[in-house]
Amino acid sequence: MSHKIALTFEDGVTRFIDATPSETVADAAYRQGINIPLDCRDGACGTCKCFAEAGRYDLGQEYIEDALSEDEAAQGYVLTCQMRAESDCVVRVPASSDVCKTAQASFEACISDVRQLSDSTISLSIQGESLSKLAFLPGQYVNLTVPGSDQTRAYSFSSLQKDGQVSFLIRNVPGGLMSSFLTSLAKAGDSMSLAGPLGSFYLRDIRRPLLLLAGGTGLAPFTAMLEKIAQDGSEHPLHLIYGVTNDFDLVEMDRLQDFAARIPNFTYSACVANPDSSYPQKGYVTQHIEPKHLNDGDVDVYLCGPPPMVEAVSQFIREQGIQPANFYYEKFAASAA
Repeated sequence: MSHKIALTFEDGVTRFIDATPSETVADAAYRQGINIPLDCRDGACGTCKCFAEAGRYDLGQEYIEDALSEDEAAQGYVLTCQMRAESDCVVRVPASSDVCKTAQASFEACISDVRQLSDSTISLSIQGESLSKLAFLPGQYVNLTVPGSDQTRAYSFSSLQKDGQVSFLIRNVPGGLMSSFLTSLAKAGDSMSLAGPLGSFYLRDIRRPLLLLAGGTGLAPFTAMLEKIAQDGSEHPLHLIYGVTNDFDLVEMDRLQDFAARIPNFTYSACVANPDSSYPQKGYVTQHIEPKHLNDGDVDVYLCGPPPMVEAVSQFIREQGIQPANFYYEKFAASAA
């Protein structure tokens, strides 16, 4: 039996390795062509010190205090030359993928479905045998190459990988290179290439209530996260607030309702900024964040949306005089041709 270890590097690249319970994470990485920086292999120098963000593991008793202090170990720091995984883990490596002699993976796939969900949003699904080997953390993104060009666009996964298929929610940008292809030329069977996964915005171990804040197609990483939570369950309350500009921007509402039925402690709401909207809840996301959602700071906040939304939410939380336990965010901006 082996465990899957996600190694996240400081340049945003994530690589997955398999580690058996009998080998250290450093040895498993080296066996699979990834050189985590290390010198001694004996737990004495601290060169291979990383941070374990998720998972269960054993550090043994062979390392010394100078390499890893008791306080550091309690916080989640590990020596990968001593760490043996007891479950799937996420390990943050304080070095670039290039330094560790690895790179983001590339995959070839074909379009299996492309649909315009609204004037502003396109749903894209791609499938391929190579994608059955694609692993990523829910919330991460890949770079998709626009067919017929050498340019790429970054999109978050809106689903988990299943049977070699993954999906994305893509904003329909007038004049956008990818948007123009998807709305005018794309058809099932067309080839697409992607590289990744990338990004530090992903679901961590759930240790307290979550507040999820999505703006527009920033909903995509959250639907992938919710798929994972629906699979694994959670004992903590989860609340999603989904904000858009116009009524027609609201998409995937049936899917959110399905998550609410499958995840007992998950609730959600949506709001539309346009004052002429016919939707019951109007205004911005910040107008629908209630004190209970912030839980006096004992909350992990995840935020994905355009830069003005990210800045507005950050300012709103500061004005409440509350410091969340963790605040993870990702900004995105549209790319034209």
